[in-house]
Amino acid sequence: MSTFAGGFEALETAGPLVVWAIVFTFVFLECALIVGLFLPGDSLLITAGIVLSSHAGSEQAWALSAGTMIAAVAGNQVGYVIGHRGGSKLLVRKEGKYLNTHNLHRVNVMLDRHGFWAVLISRWIPWVRTFCPLVAGAAKMDHRKYTIASTLGAIVWAPVLIMVGYYAGTFIERVSWLMPTVLAVMVVVLLAGIGVGVWHYRQEMAKEPESVTVDEVHSAHMR
Repeated sequence: MSTFAGGFEALETAGPLVVWAIVFTFVFLECALIVGLFLPGDSLLITAGIVLSSHAGSEQAWALSAGTMIAAVAGNQVGYVIGHRGGSKLLVRKEGKYLNTHNLHRVNVMLDRHGFWAVLISRWIPWVRTFCPLVAGAAKMDHRKYTIASTLGAIVWAPVLIMVGYYAGTFIERVSWLMPTVLAVMVVVLLAGIGVGVWHYRQEMAKEPESVTVDEVHSAHMR
């Protein structure tokens, strides 16, 4: 039991560079690759803010926010390029629970109807956040418009979640026993989310792949 508690104490006093490395990696993957569809990005940013509040000033949290914006924008650009170079073909899974033509339909039609605003709002919808760059690239959405929208979305998304965690953490620290408890719960939730996500990802990847063009998906949706 003491070892278990010590693990959370070690997390609470983890150096900012460790927190930064974890956050940047997860955010980049979530915005660039299909595996990001199964990662708990929002809860990770809130937890990172709470961790920083225990041993760092607000300038560290704002610096992490700025770095997270860059990681998100870079991930979005990689996702766009992957979709663009895929020749308008995106890999989905037959009878997939997440990687299916229905979800592809929804993102494709959302981009077709709302364009700039769809990219901007997609930042706040976890599974759309991962699909959107790939579909935007495959659909040959105007790259300049896409970049502006995805960047503006990152500028708002990253600091809001991290600073919510940070200021919540400063409040929690006023009660001596509360911070370890909250961190324990948050870390358990994160680890459970990652574990379930990896399990779902392996399940999806084990299913038969299905290659679908964006135009075909859109036409099927409109009929």
